[in-house]
Amino acid sequence: MAIPVVEPARYDQQLEAKAERIRRDFARFAPPALEVYPSPPSHYRQRCEFRIWHEGDDLFYAMFEIQESEGDAEGSKKKHKTVVRLDDYPVASRQINALMPRLLDAIRDNDLLRRRLFQVEFLTTLSGEALVTLIYHRPLDEAWEAEARRLQDRLGVMIIGRARKQRRVLERDHVWERLEVEGREFVYQQVENSFTQPNAEICRSMLTWAREVTRGSQDGDLVELYCGNGNFTVGLAENFRRVLATEISRTSVASARENLAANRIDNVTVGRMSAEEFAAALKGEKGGRRVAEWALDEYDFTTVLVDPPRAGLDEASCRQLSGYSRIVYISCNPETLANNLERLTETHRITRFALFDQFPWTHHCECGVLLERRE
Repeated sequence: MAIPVVEPARYDQQLEAKAERIRRDFARFAPPALEVYPSPPSHYRQRCEFRIWHEGDDLFYAMFEIQESEGDAEGSKKKHKTVVRLDDYPVASRQINALMPRLLDAIRDNDLLRRRLFQVEFLTTLSGEALVTLIYHRPLDEAWEAEARRLQDRLGVMIIGRARKQRRVLERDHVWERLEVEGREFVYQQVENSFTQPNAEICRSMLTWAREVTRGSQDGDLVELYCGNGNFTVGLAENFRRVLATEISRTSVASARENLAANRIDNVTVGRMSAEEFAAALKGEKGGRRVAEWALDEYDFTTVLVDPPRAGLDEASCRQLSGYSRIVYISCNPETLANNLERLTETHRITRFALFDQFPWTHHCECGVLLERRE
C-alpha cells in the first residue's frame, strides 16, 4: 500500500489517465460519453486515521508503506512495512491538518493523555465540526476523562476515548455535515467509526448526478439497497412518490432515520435488512411482522438504487435488479461493476455513465451508471 503523493499541478493529468482507463475497460458495453467529476486536488478527505509513533520523548503521526518482495518458497511474497512520519497530510481536510500539530503539542508532555496512545482518528465536515477519537492500549479512568475534557475545550473539538471494551464519549459521538446541492442544503448525521463518504465535495457531485438522472420520477417509487446513513436517500426522496431503503448495519439505519427527520422527509421507510433478505421478501419467501408493516404490494418500484461494497453484487442480486425498469448503480470498484454489467446489460442499456474521482492520487475511483430496460 502506497501513501498518496499529492501534486496539484499534475491533477488534471492523473484524472485524465483514470478517465481513459474507465473508457477503455467499459468500451465493450458501448456506454454514452463519460461524465467526469473532478475532486479538489488536495485537502479532500474529511476523515482520516493515523498511528501514533512514540520515539523517546517525541511522538508523531505515522502511516505504513507496505512493499512486497520475493519469498523463500517459489511464488511466495514477503511483505515489508516501513513507518512513514507525517507532520502534515495534504490528502486530509485543511481542518485536520490544522488540528494535527495542535493535538500533538497538547498531549506530548501530558502523561495521562499520551501514555499508550496508539491511534488517532479525525472526522471533520465542510460545515466546520470536528470529532477526534483517541485510541489506547490501556483502560481509561476518570483522571483521563478530566484531562481529555480540558483538551476538548482547548482544541474546540469533540473527543471520544477508546480502549478495549471501553468507549468514553465526552460530548457526542457524531458530527453534522451540511451539503449544498442544487441550491438546497441537506444535513447529515455522521457517526464516529461508521461509514460516511470521505470526500465531501465528490459526495455533492454524486448527489447532484443522482438527482439529475432520476428527475421526473414522482409517479413511481424508489427502492434503495445498501442505503448506509441515507446519503442518497435524503437527496433523492423528493424525486419519487415513496422510497423504501434497506441497510444491514444497525448504526447506519439509526443514522438514516435521524437524517430523514433532520431534513423533514416523510415519504421514506428505512428497514434493517440485507439485500439478499429483501430480495426474498419481495418474492414472498421472507415474511414476518416487519415486512408486513412495509406493505410491499402498495409500492410501484420503477427505480432501484444500489451502492454495494467493493465486492459488488452476486448473481441473485443482479437477477433481482433486472426486474426494475431503471437501475442506478453507484460503484466504488470498477472491476466488480464491469462484472455485474455483463449480466445487467442483457436486459438494460447504459444511458448515463459517470466517473467520480473520490480518491485522487490512487488507482481507486467511483462510478455511477444509469441503466434503462431495453425496449
